[in-house]
Amino acid sequence: MNPIEKKKLKAQAHPLNPVVIIGQAGLTPAIINEINLALDAHELIKVKIRAERDERSAIREQICTETHAEQIQSIGQVVVLYRKNLKK
Repeated sequence: MNPIEKKKLKAQAHPLNPVVIIGQAGLTPAIINEINLALDAHELIKVKIRAERDERSAIREQICTETHAEQIQSIGQVVVLYRKNLKK
């Protein structure tokens, strides 16, 4: 994805609220499933990760690899993910 496309997606994601919040239990298969469902429905989502900084980066990487989504932006505890839905 080129920088111009990422910039457009960042602008689209700005007014969104997080649809998935990862809490104390961490990244579970149920949360991965919810993220997949949200990406299928919306393509562009925000996820809030309530964890320490080091843990957040590991969780972000794991989410991207397991859901085949691309990280568009990460600010603090919120990460913006995008995955093109070929069915739309």
